[in-house]
This record gives sequence, structure tokens and C-alpha cells, in this order.
Amino acid sequence: MSGHLHLRQICLVAPQLEPVVSDIAAIMGLEVCYRDPHVDKYGLENALLPVDTILLEVVAPTREGTAAGRFLEKTDGRGGYMAIFACDDPDARGARANALGVRTANVIDHPPYHGVQLHPRDCRAAFIELNHTTGSDDVLGPYPPAGPDWQRAIRKDVTQALTEIELQSPDPAELAAHWGKILEIAPTIDADQAPILELPNCRIRFVAGVAEIMSGLTFRVTDVAQVCVSARARGYAVSGGSFLIAGVAFALTT
Repeated sequence: MSGHLHLRQICLVAPQLEPVVSDIAAIMGLEVCYRDPHVDKYGLENALLPVDTILLEVVAPTREGTAAGRFLEKTDGRGGYMAIFACDDPDARGARANALGVRTANVIDHPPYHGVQLHPRDCRAAFIELNHTTGSDDVLGPYPPAGPDWQRAIRKDVTQALTEIELQSPDPAELAAHWGKILEIAPTIDADQAPILELPNCRIRFVAGVAEIMSGLTFRVTDVAQVCVSARARGYAVSGGSFLIAGVAFALTT
């Protein structure tokens, strides 16, 4: 996987971690693998749940004036916060993004982990982070943000995979071209004529919408009806095999 860009992590923001994290775990049959003490310095708390080899993270602000808190205010709590990709050279990819006019917002250097976060205003729709963990080219290898033994929390009896990220834009083709340049993937078109970026372990799909946001995640599950029952039992309105949690539509497929 070393040469390939692949989706490593999705980050959602909630006003509080609970009941969101417990609800996601219960409805989707997932388990929290880690709560990162290091995010406290950003005024945040978090929890990460592996969906096969992709980490689903929920963060919540613990004080006023955080970037995540401003995001919630600006978007009215609608939309995912960050799409995080593993690659072999985050700095080189970041420099190429800078040449496109996409600024670097933050560099995280905690060896063996190195991440380059690109400015959400320039990325549009969501933050993009590019990272690499030295000596961990395997998707099941060490990944420090998810804790020391995240692999042990993988549960597949209910949810098998996170297969798609949905981004909305008034001009989906233009946003797809923009993200395609940043991620160095040429957009293609799916069966419904929606522009997509195809990664080895996930696809990014661009659809029409009023605002530019990360609007949805699609999960492959064992039994859509059963997951819908679980979602309704926790008080979520389910429509067409989809429900809204942490500002993002969770769409279910088999």
C-alpha cells in the first residue's frame, strides 16, 4: 500500500461525545479502540472506532474557541470535519497542494507519525490530512492516532466496511476536479453519472447540494434492516436505509 493513497480515518464533530459515540457503537456494532489524551491541548476530547481498517473518529470541544467548535457554529452542526489519508510522502503531497493554492494549516510531527493538514477553506467541504507512519505500510500496521492496539477492536459482525464518503457542492464536478488535483486522482463517473474519486479502499462521491460539506458516509453491513431497527431504537429517524448522526448521513448497503 505504500505508494497508494488510501483512506485512513474520518473525523466527525459533535457538540458532546455522548450519546453520539455510544449510539454509533451500539447501532453499527463497533467498538471504541482509543481515546487520545493528546487532543486535550486543542480543547477537544475524542473517541476512535475502527470500521475494518478505517478509523471513524468523533471529536467534541471541551472549551470555547476551538476550531471544532467554530466548525459546528459555522455549519450549524452539519457535515463531517476531516478526511484523513495515508500515503508515502505527506510533505511532497502537501507541497504540491500548496502549489495549487491550498495552504497547509497544521503539521503534526510525532515520530513515527507525520501528518500534514491542509486548510479547510482551501480544500472546501472538509479538512484534508495526509499522513504517514514510518514502518507501517500495511493497513493493519501501527497507527499512533488510534492507540497502541487498535486492531483488537475491529468488529465485523454488523458493519463490514466504510465504502464511500459523500461530499456535497453546488457544482459537484468542479469540487471533484479540485479534490482530484489535491489527492492526485483523476475523477471518473459512476453509474448514476456522479463524479467520483476511486481509492484502493473507498470512493469519494460528489453530489449536488446547497453548501459544500462532507454530507454522508456509506457503510456495508450484514443486515440493513437490523441496523435500521437499532438506529430507531436509539431515537434516530431512518429513511431509505439512512439516518443522520453527528451531522452526517450514515447510509447502509449490503
